[in-house]
Amino acid sequence: MAKYVSELTGFLRALRQERPDIERQQKEGRDLWWDCNPDPDDLRRWQQSSVRPGGYVYYQNEPVRPLRES
Repeated sequence: MAKYVSELTGFLRALRQERPDIERQQKEGRDLWWDCNPDPDDLRRWQQSSVRPGGYVYYQNEPVRPLRES
């Protein structure tokens, strides 16, 4: 009895047969862009330049006005 194979599974199996090196290429691309350590100087600058968001983003915050001194 044959098992059901979806179109997607069939496509992926055929793709892997046609291009056996595709997984290696995917890993190389992932290593290039994602699995790397950031430059310490860049990381420090990113941390220093981050701006924290306000509490509730759906309403505009009223501008802060200085108190009048009596």
